[in-house]
Amino acid sequence: MRRRRSQSGAVTVEYAILYTTVIVPLTFGVIYAAHMLWIWHSVGEWTRLAARYASTHCWQSSGDNVLGWMRSNIPPTVDADQLRNGNADLTVSYMGRDADTGTLTAFTCDSECSAQCVPETVTVAVRNYQFGAFLTYLGLQPVAMPDFQTTVHMEGAGCDPEQGVCNP
Repeated sequence: MRRRRSQSGAVTVEYAILYTTVIVPLTFGVIYAAHMLWIWHSVGEWTRLAARYASTHCWQSSGDNVLGWMRSNIPPTVDADQLRNGNADLTVSYMGRDADTGTLTAFTCDSECSAQCVPETVTVAVRNYQFGAFLTYLGLQPVAMPDFQTTVHMEGAGCDPEQGVCNP
């Protein structure tokens, strides 16, 4: 009888050790990895939506209209301040086809937001984004996410060539 009691206490201690050293960290690791993959997908999709917005709205050499749209439509993330305040780099670049060589080069035009001034493609990129979540509270370094970049063909830049009116 005494032997059974002492063994049942040992089982409880073994379970407590296993629970605190394996099960709890593994559970939090799976939750953290799932959260990171969700953020990865969200930021990638956000980049694609911004490129789509840029292809259907006016060309501006600074890309301020696209950057403004991006900052006002940030996906719900723990680290949204990085995207809003500029810790992560958001870039918009327009390319035009060189008439002589047919290659894509940086687009320039004298007038912005006109039907006569439409680039060939637009590239939207998010660089230097770091996923921290609760790692920073534990004193660990955040995980550097890969660069997100999407290039699409311009879809008229929101301009109606017949009337010469463009969407800003």
